[in-house]
Amino acid sequence: MVIFLFKKILAALLSAAIATGVSCAFSGCSDNNGKSNGSDENLSTDYKTADNIADGAILQCFCWDFNTIKESMADIAAAGFTSLQTSPINECLEGENGGMELYGNGKWYYHYQPTDFKIGNYQLGTRDEFKAMCDEADKYGIKVLVDIIANHTTPETDAVSKDLIKAGGGSLETLYHKGNEKDLTDYSNRLACTTYKMGGLPDINTERPSYQDYFIDFINDCIACGADGFRYDTAKHIGLPDDPKEDDGFKNNFWKRVTTEIDNADKIFNYGEVLQGNNDRIADYINAIGRTTASTYGSKIRSGIMNSILDTSVVSDYWLGDAPLNMVTWVESHDNYINEGTWAQLTKEQIKLGWAIITARKDGTPLFFSRPYNSSYENEWGMNRIGTQGDDIYKDNSVSAVNFFRTAMAGEDENLNNPNDESTALVIERGEKGAVIVNTLGELKVDFDINLKDGTYVDRVNNKTEYVVKNGKLTCETPIPQNSVVVLYNEGYTQYADTAKVGVKDDTVFSYDTDSQKVTLTCSNTNNATYSINGGEEKSFVNGDEITVKPSSDSEVTIVELRASNKQNIKTYERVEFTHKKSYSAEKGTKIYFEKPDDWDDEIYVYVYDEDINENDIWPGVEMKKESDGKYSYTLDKDWDTPYIIFNDGDASDSVQYPEGQGLEVVPDKTYKVE
Repeated sequence: MVIFLFKKILAALLSAAIATGVSCAFSGCSDNNGKSNGSDENLSTDYKTADNIADGAILQCFCWDFNTIKESMADIAAAGFTSLQTSPINECLEGENGGMELYGNGKWYYHYQPTDFKIGNYQLGTRDEFKAMCDEADKYGIKVLVDIIANHTTPETDAVSKDLIKAGGGSLETLYHKGNEKDLTDYSNRLACTTYKMGGLPDINTERPSYQDYFIDFINDCIACGADGFRYDTAKHIGLPDDPKEDDGFKNNFWKRVTTEIDNADKIFNYGEVLQGNNDRIADYINAIGRTTASTYGSKIRSGIMNSILDTSVVSDYWLGDAPLNMVTWVESHDNYINEGTWAQLTKEQIKLGWAIITARKDGTPLFFSRPYNSSYENEWGMNRIGTQGDDIYKDNSVSAVNFFRTAMAGEDENLNNPNDESTALVIERGEKGAVIVNTLGELKVDFDINLKDGTYVDRVNNKTEYVVKNGKLTCETPIPQNSVVVLYNEGYTQYADTAKVGVKDDTVFSYDTDSQKVTLTCSNTNNATYSINGGEEKSFVNGDEITVKPSSDSEVTIVELRASNKQNIKTYERVEFTHKKSYSAEKGTKIYFEKPDDWDDEIYVYVYDEDINENDIWPGVEMKKESDGKYSYTLDKDWDTPYIIFNDGDASDSVQYPEGQGLEVVPDKTYKVE
């Protein structure tokens, strides 16, 4: 028997609604089929979340800062998510002088380069801001998961804190494994996998008791601030109890300690990132941690959606072998999006189809990766800013409908079938209570068997199209369009109030090189939309109003915050940022120089590129001409618009480069030196 409890939105929200004269029936009035009776006053604002994280859906707030998550909490609740996952909150390397682009002048991955295990970093915010975010989440019944790193630090070891070094035995040598001197190349070698350096990141000796104590203090501080669970990054690079280990007198007991010796251990939701492949020991990691990711299943779902093949023999198998089905599932994660290029493989419509499949199912806990704001098939990084919220797809009707469906279906068995034996479509039935239909190709005629109880159902995605079940047969006059999701259930359904929407036009350009930029604001379902620029006075706007942004004297970045409420006083929030970038030209024949550091190889290369992805050659670029000992030159062989340059030693296996992030501007006849 599954006990299923629901959380209610804070009393303060209800009081605010009453204070503004809005009357809301929080029981969610509807007719017999759950259809709205047309009265805004009878729509519910009591967004239901699962009491247990495992029974709901997780929103991965990729690179959102704490304040943005806090401001967006009503949006997250209205989208039906039970929990959210932050990016790593530990102190980290401040890369590229604190640049805040996702990629360019700044990098998303710097918060995956710990310098200490204490809360707060320049990308996401302070400890106090994290706690305030958790407090806000609690008001909505939303749980907070933290993405954490336990087994490596930044490769810039000079930046590692003295406190962490002390906890690691007193020196960098004792902080890391002995095998840290070697690079991991053979993943089938478990000793190498758990002790060697991976991807240039120094491998912490996670078996050292003093380090474990220090790390547990960090976990407990997160819990004290309001964290409800943790995602362990690169979990399969931390040893299991029976794994081979170095001869240092310690035990492979990290997982036992961090899952049992922490505060509220029996209530904490833990899962490890264990990418499946060579010798992954997935079942053992599930048993040790509680849950892991199911990366192979994600790849099968992506393949099925891309190829319009949803055969039940493929999509029903979680690909975990005999392991317990304790897993976090995804259509894509940030690793897939960035490293495997799913940003260019899956459209937003296809993401929604895959999401419907994994979320409607009985087992696993689905995680929705929030793609960068305004990203697209042509533009991986979109607005390209750390701290802001992700693309609005997480609030799409099909996403929220299947999220609330999952909450209502807790405890119901599942059955998957291909309607009319058409593998381009899939039906996920949950007992006799509900069903989700996913159609990938062509129109799907609705006249097929289904397990739903007899009755009339309304598609909860559009709250309009009616479906009839009679004697185990589902019919509808309207075929299901291609790339569509249909959500059907009556019992447990609540008609929620539509949220307000604010934003900017789809074709908005977020990086400009003129003196100023015109921006068109959009809004709907609200009559009180406001905007503010760089934290200034809030001003009202209506749909289609145009504002002007320009760089200030102390910043090239302009922050525009948009706020609004719907008729039920449920707030919505959007934050957009505009970056002013200087433009210039560099003519063919322009010559530059580079002074080589003593510890670099004698062959020096220069990589020249621009924002349109033009380049002088593929990485590492073109070899520079040696002018004298330590000094090299390069001459541009064509005209460029706003080029950038990066110097490197051309060594593909262990390259050094300057600068680490976005390249330097081309200045004629300048001699560049590593600073």
